[in-house]
Amino acid sequence: MTFSLSQVTAVELPKNSLLQSRLRPDDFVDCYRVKSHLPVREAAEVITAFPAWARLLVMLRNVVVFPFGLKDGSAPEGDKVGFFPVESETDEELIAGFNDRHLNFRVSVMRQDGHVYLATWVHRNNLLGRMYLATVMPFHVLISKDALKRVGHLNA
Repeated sequence: MTFSLSQVTAVELPKNSLLQSRLRPDDFVDCYRVKSHLPVREAAEVITAFPAWARLLVMLRNVVVFPFGLKDGSAPEGDKVGFFPVESETDEELIAGFNDRHLNFRVSVMRQDGHVYLATWVHRNNLLGRMYLATVMPFHVLISKDALKRVGHLNA
C-alpha cells in the first residue's frame, strides 16, 4: 500500500484542544491531521522520533542560534517526548514544548474521530522570534507533514 503526503491534511485546530486557551491575535498556529487510531503518547513518540535529515536540521539550528543565547532544545530531566518536555497529557491530547527568550511554543498531539492531529502554537516574544519563525517555517511544514506521514504508515 502506498501512502502520500496528500493524506496529511491541513485543518483548523480542534475547538477542544488545550492550545485554544493560549491563542492571541498575533500568535502562529497550524494544524495537520492523518487517519490513525494510535494512542496519543505513541503518536507523539513517532512524531518526535525525527528522521536523520530532520535531526541534522536541528543540529544546524543549534549551532546557528548558540551565539544568540537561545535554548538548544535539550530539556531538563523529566517526562519528555523526543526532546520536548511534556506539559500535560490526557488520553485525548498531549501538550509539549517550552518558553525561550525569542518565542514560546507548544505542540499538541491529539486523537479525535479516527485521526491524529499535530498542532503547533508559537507566541513570538520579539523581533528575533519573528525572524526565527519566518526562517524555520518551510522546514517546520516539512517536518510536521513527514511526522504525520509516519504516524499514518503505522495504520497502513
